[in-house]
Amino acid sequence: MSFDHLLADRTRNMSASAIREILKVVSQPGMVSLAGGIPAPQSFPLPIIRDLAAQIFEKYGARALQYDVTEGFQPLREQLVEYVRQQNIHTNTEEVVVTSGSQSMLDALGKVLITKGDKIAVEAPTYVGAITAFNPYEPQYLALPTDDDGVIPSALEEMLKQHKLKFVYIIPTFQNPTGRTLSLERRKEIARIIQQYNVLVIEDDPYSALRFKGDPVPPIKALAPEHVIYLGTLSKVFAPGLRVGFGIAPEPIRKWVVLAKQGIDLHTSSFSQALAAEFLAGGYLKDHLPKIIELYRPRMEAMLTSLDDFFPQEFTWTRPEGGMFFWAAGPKGMDLDPVYWKAIENKVAFVPGKYFFTDRSQGIETMRLNFTMSNEETIRMAVERLAGVLKSCL
Repeated sequence: MSFDHLLADRTRNMSASAIREILKVVSQPGMVSLAGGIPAPQSFPLPIIRDLAAQIFEKYGARALQYDVTEGFQPLREQLVEYVRQQNIHTNTEEVVVTSGSQSMLDALGKVLITKGDKIAVEAPTYVGAITAFNPYEPQYLALPTDDDGVIPSALEEMLKQHKLKFVYIIPTFQNPTGRTLSLERRKEIARIIQQYNVLVIEDDPYSALRFKGDPVPPIKALAPEHVIYLGTLSKVFAPGLRVGFGIAPEPIRKWVVLAKQGIDLHTSSFSQALAAEFLAGGYLKDHLPKIIELYRPRMEAMLTSLDDFFPQEFTWTRPEGGMFFWAAGPKGMDLDPVYWKAIENKVAFVPGKYFFTDRSQGIETMRLNFTMSNEETIRMAVERLAGVLKSCL
């Protein structure tokens, strides 16, 4: 039987995640991956999770395995209200929706907000998962100009003078893929602009807890609460396989997200949510997060030192203060796609930067590098090996 004629038109805009396809390649024996944005298994609090699994059955019984409300497990929503209050976000359980990772929230927001042809603004480059989530709903992307400090507020204001945007999607802290963080001054300016022009911002914040140096900055949600949908996740500080994310949205949007989620998965795993609720309620995150930071900080520093020591002088790179990524750029016009395959032959992998642009003709000379999955010695060896490949291709 032929099935092509049965497929919806929107499938033309759906494609496999480039990152997921790359991860299939890097699973080869002997490969050192600087590609995936994957938390280190050593960062998972396995003994805590084992103990919590027993505790939640004593506390919640069969409720931890039962269907639950779409909005999310009430004890977890209560804990998330307290969790975001530490970042000066003041909300209540009615505004919180628990999702199967923040990726699920991105898809739900695309479903309820985007009509074909709507203009949405995204950073250039931006998170490839957001592009994957939004593409089936056929928006028209506008690329937000950025510099070494992230989104340029004046460029956003100029864009709003010329275009009617459905929303702006940004990752202001330790951005994926660049690792850049918007300064407090730029956040205040963006907050002023979106309030003045009455525009909605989707603020994706998966990495802010992973700060290794420098001072924390408040989320944009704290500066313009009525104009921002805030997305968070426990994947980077608890366990990604549990798929616990959340969104905080104004009621007029939140109710539609809940309806969309009912059609997607009814609700997020009750068991995962119960584990997350007790992880937060018991104060385990406060004790465990410093261990994650102490694991990642020397790895980030090892990558920075290695880039300084080995990378060709024709390249530049970011200098993040946390998160999971570095962003490197070669000479204008140097196509790193074929370089990627030569690097694979030399048993080291990165992600070509073009996949993080809505226009694939952009960013061909860029790459994303991840430091969380390898120890310091391996990182230094891999960067030196990659640098040799780059020098041979220049």
